[in-house]
Amino acid sequence: MRTKRFAGSLRAAALTLACLGACGMAQAQLVIGQTAGISGSVAASVNETIAGAQLVIDAVNAQGGVHGERIEITRMDDAFDVKRASANAKVLIEQKQVLAMFMTRGTPHTQSIIPLLDANGVALVAPSTGAMALHQPVQKHVFNVRSSYQREAEKAVAHLSTVGMSRISVVHVTDSFGADALEGAKKGFAKAGFEPAAVVPADRDKPDYAAIVPKLVAANSQAVLWIGSGTAVVEGVKALRAAGSAAQVVTLSNNASSGFIQQLGDASKGVIVTQVFPNERSVANPMVKEALGMARAKGMNELSPASLEGFASAKVLVEGLRRAGPKPTRARVVAALESIRGYDIGGLEVSYSPTDHSGIDFADLSIISDGRFKR
Repeated sequence: MRTKRFAGSLRAAALTLACLGACGMAQAQLVIGQTAGISGSVAASVNETIAGAQLVIDAVNAQGGVHGERIEITRMDDAFDVKRASANAKVLIEQKQVLAMFMTRGTPHTQSIIPLLDANGVALVAPSTGAMALHQPVQKHVFNVRSSYQREAEKAVAHLSTVGMSRISVVHVTDSFGADALEGAKKGFAKAGFEPAAVVPADRDKPDYAAIVPKLVAANSQAVLWIGSGTAVVEGVKALRAAGSAAQVVTLSNNASSGFIQQLGDASKGVIVTQVFPNERSVANPMVKEALGMARAKGMNELSPASLEGFASAKVLVEGLRRAGPKPTRARVVAALESIRGYDIGGLEVSYSPTDHSGIDFADLSIISDGRFKR
């Protein structure tokens, strides 16, 4: 019940804040663009990241903005559709002339807009994806604020092997995200010294659980690393449990939202989710303490990992705008971001250079228990 109330409050906050911009209640000088799945299969986590980011944006605007200019995020819903994400980005960059892009969601979605970024010299800050393709080789206009999916997947396999599991299966979505994370899993298997029990592909939009689950059961899987997004993973876990499998399920940080737990319901117990930010309830961490204070001031009693990702991402965006100086251009924003070295966002340091746009390298594990992520 706590998770349901929290997810609801985050959605309400995100929708209210989005409406402020859409309804013209605030005139902004620094207009930032965002395309993401505000509706659709990843809506729960997307709206939590939006609410977390808006905590920072609101606080900065309340203090007069950046160099006296307010920040406004102009958001467009792509419903987690690659073609819509690309079309939205074109509108935001070429028609609305946004200063920078922010927190796109999805690996193929983000990859689809890179040509637009490069052609127009626009920075993308904090894509909500850990695709290695956005880290190496360095994408000139992409500034990551999270660890890679490959590191998460490798860590997940290492953990499972450490606790004595050797029959580990992998389900991976058949897109660039799935292929990328699978590479990390393979590194984990190579280090553990054994092969996966089964590797099962899954369509991103319409996974065939009737074909997927029997393969996992037939492989006598002790654990399943399920690489996918939102409701596709939720329904997969439920189908696995309905088939009588008690295999340990592990998924990646793109599903680290309270909404994901809520959608899983009774099937959430014991699911392991990798994390790319510190424990969202650890008030000893300066960033968590700051974010929680802002959240409580808005009536949100808890943070989720997704909202903390949004919070951290917005901190980096604001720092880039601050360093770009008054009346910034797109080129000055790119240069300002690339100048960031050892920027402390609260217990985590962010650094960029012309040869490294990774930002943060942090990975951890959590397990769902009593409707919450626990570490």
